[in-house]
Amino acid sequence: MNSTWSIRLVRALFFALFVFTGITISLGFQQPAWMGALTGAAIMGLLLALDILFTRFSLRDFSHATFGLAIGLFCAWLVTRIGVFQLGYFQSMADGEAVRNVVEILIYTSLAFFGVTFALRSDRDQFAFLIPYVRFRRDGSEGEPLLLDTNVIIDGRIASVVQTGFLSGALVVPRFVLDELQRLADSSEPQKVIRGRRGLEVMEKMRTISDLRLSIHEDPPGTLRDSSAPVDTRLVSLARELNARLLTNDENLAKVARLRGIVVLSFNDLAIALQPQLNPGDELSLSLTKPGKDKHQAVGYLADGTMIVVNQAATFIGQSVEVTISGALPTSAGRLIFAELKK
Repeated sequence: MNSTWSIRLVRALFFALFVFTGITISLGFQQPAWMGALTGAAIMGLLLALDILFTRFSLRDFSHATFGLAIGLFCAWLVTRIGVFQLGYFQSMADGEAVRNVVEILIYTSLAFFGVTFALRSDRDQFAFLIPYVRFRRDGSEGEPLLLDTNVIIDGRIASVVQTGFLSGALVVPRFVLDELQRLADSSEPQKVIRGRRGLEVMEKMRTISDLRLSIHEDPPGTLRDSSAPVDTRLVSLARELNARLLTNDENLAKVARLRGIVVLSFNDLAIALQPQLNPGDELSLSLTKPGKDKHQAVGYLADGTMIVVNQAATFIGQSVEVTISGALPTSAGRLIFAELKK
């Protein structure tokens, strides 16, 4: 993140350097010092104006533009070396040398301009096509945008997770995902209406979170997309196009996305990974809330919803007791943990 004070310090140092250099040059040419100082300040003022103008111009844009400029100049050099100016038409002209210089300048400036503009409109996959075996990728995926699926917005946990700071990078919501939420909210089925409205409310809540980079992705004008394709298919295609990660709780979508080389994040996987790993012999305090399957058993729950069955604890229902984990049994609904009252 750019520091405002450091940028101001650099500007001040360079301003002083330009003024000092202007004074030195003026004295060397036997000119008044104030003239050199004024000239140096004017040049620095012009640079400051350009710097403010290029505020939204990133280092990546600069590297793309530099690469495009190099290609444009190289193409112009090739064009001027194919012998066009050796034709009799140019040789017979009285001012042929001057015409040749003007045409060369036009060729160089035109191809340089188009090289820069084409490069700025290109993505990394197109650069990889120009330079085989080279892909411009980040060292890590922390800064890559995070594409949100419809179900993960309706889920509602995204807003709370964002506020914890665990999600990095900009959050991107495609326009067709918002359209799907709108269709659900306008549906004639009450259940779909509830889901759609909850999703729109979550979007509104995230809009109010400070320091959250949330953007709506609109297809560029002239882009042709199959609007009849399923939302999941369009999400995967867009994730590849933006080189983005995909946040979804849809297991089938996650499998397809991973097969296509897309990084997938899932709250379900995160919840499973964050489940406490209780081992036999561990001790904890547990509030018993209801009877168990057997008459002597009582049941309590951890904060994440994990159920613990305590033997010989039926008389302690409604109380908090100290228990010792005795074992665990895998079930279709998750792990069932058994415990004994601490002696």
